[in-house]
Amino acid sequence: MPQLPLQLIPAPLADKPHQAVEGSVTETGVLRLANDVDLSTVDLHRVERIELNFPKFTDGRAFSQAWWLRRRHGFKGDLRACGDVRVDQLQQMARSGFSSAVLIGGEDLALGEKLLSRFNGFYQGDALQAQPHFQPPTGQASPTAHPSTPGAPA
Repeated sequence: MPQLPLQLIPAPLADKPHQAVEGSVTETGVLRLANDVDLSTVDLHRVERIELNFPKFTDGRAFSQAWWLRRRHGFKGDLRACGDVRVDQLQQMARSGFSSAVLIGGEDLALGEKLLSRFNGFYQGDALQAQPHFQPPTGQASPTAHPSTPGAPA
């Protein structure tokens, strides 16, 4: 089986919520952030994992936080989705920058893995790969460009 873009963790195997106090870094480098925290004020020094909360299925603020932490702050550690996390959100979580997710009780781990392995690439850029699939690296012409296109190979 190919490596999934997101590590799935069944709720019973996840770290207990009391092990990380919201807004402070634990001895093990875990930081839990509230959905309304100003990310420009967060000190990521010594942080190995950031837990972002989905208080309910319809609350998507943690998607934006994940994107900002990866793209704007360059966070390279584990971004973990916690709370009301369901399998139909997993693909968007992976594309937003999450690297692990704790599934809410009753969610099917095997279905989540199947959904994550369904697509092996996307045309649009995302939090981890900013450049769109169809855009060649800077300074190179697209190999499929029409010859009359400026910069196309002759």
